[in-house]
This record gives sequence, structure tokens and C-alpha cells, in this order.
Amino acid sequence: MNPIRVTVWNEYRHERTEEAVARVYPEGIHNCIAAFLREAGFAVRTATLDEPEHGLTQEVLDDTDVLFWWGHMAHGEVKDEIVERVYRRVMDGMGMVVLHSGHASKIMQKLMGTNSGELKWREIGEKEILWAVSPSHPILRGLPEKIVIEHEEMYGEFFNIPDPDELVLISWFGGGNVFRSGLCYKRGLGKLFYFRPGHESFPIYYQKEVKQILINAANWASPAQLPTITTGHTPQPIVEPAR
Repeated sequence: MNPIRVTVWNEYRHERTEEAVARVYPEGIHNCIAAFLREAGFAVRTATLDEPEHGLTQEVLDDTDVLFWWGHMAHGEVKDEIVERVYRRVMDGMGMVVLHSGHASKIMQKLMGTNSGELKWREIGEKEILWAVSPSHPILRGLPEKIVIEHEEMYGEFFNIPDPDELVLISWFGGGNVFRSGLCYKRGLGKLFYFRPGHESFPIYYQKEVKQILINAANWASPAQLPTITTGHTPQPIVEPAR
């Protein structure tokens, strides 16, 4: 059986412009995530914003089962034609995992149909507790019912996003805010998981529980063996009429 093919996309700007972030992720957030996904048995490549076509050529996307997306400070620099290319692949069955501030990316907003950038936020490194609200979900396999992240950026409700097909995780923060932090959607033939933790200044992607969530999410979002789908005018009936 061939391994699931994952592409980890990262804007890769904070790590090159901010010393504090470079200390946490010296090889970039994308390479940190790619490393533990490879260890888990996935076939992984990376892509970044400043590569030609943002590293997301049609050939790369056609060779991708699940696309991870981390972006923050340069959402507006992502070319619309690349957004459309990714969107079409999700509609055709590619899975997607959108991380942290990727909620405000062009591709997330296109897939959600709302301004998913609308929420509360506060960056003081407060405690976050992730609570499992769907404990039997495959994304939570092998995990406890609560996960503590000692220092994180707060995102708080109201989060302007469609109701998910499945709500997997909610967050409580030390300052009292709550947030829907693990959301599953079906879009076309593809599946999307939004996972909130992952601010660039904190070592979130080194935490073992977070790694396991993302490993599980890649497995969950990978496309099933789909039948051939046809659309449009169908000249012949599927079943011959009775005579």
C-alpha cells in the first residue's frame, strides 16, 4: 500500500524576519511538521510562499493527498489563481488541514464562504486547555480527553465560520475565553480539518499531543478510493425501462 502523500505549505516569513520565531523554528514551521509526519510514515514534501507558483504547481497538487496550510502575515500575497487551483483539488477529493492563523487565508475563506478572519485574539501566552467534545472521532485516536498547552495565543468566540459537520475540540483559555478549535468539514469530494493551536512564537508543534492530532488528521483527511464520478447531461438511462 502506497503511503499517504502530504504537502506542508508555509508562508515562511516569520521565521526569516523575527529572531524570536527563528529560535523556536530554526528550519521553519513547515519542516518541523514535515519531520514528524515523515516519522509517522507519510510521504512528505514542503512548499513555501516565495517559491514559483508558491510551490503549488498543478503537478504538486495532483501528487498530494493532503495539504497542510500555515499562513499569517502574507495572506494577501497568495495569488488568486493558486487559491483557485487548491480549491479545485479539494473539490475533487484532496484533503486539507488548515492551521492556526490560516483561518484568515484566502483558501479558507473560499472554502468556508464567510469572513473566517473575524474572531477575538490576545497574545499574552496564557494557558489553553483543549477539550475533546467528540472523543470517538478518528482525529482524537490515542489522545486524552483534555490537552493542556501551557502558553498560547488566545483566539475567542465569536468565530465567523459555518457550523462544522463535526466539532471535535473546544478550547478554554486562562483569561476565560472559549473557542471552537477542532472543526471538520466536507467540501465537494474533499475533507477539511481546521486546528487552532500553532502560534509561531510558541513551540506548539513539538508537543506530542499536537503531533498526534495532526498525524491523525492527515489520515482522516486523506481521500478514500472514490468511484468515477460523472456529471452533466446523461443521455442513456441507468436502468432499462420495463417492457
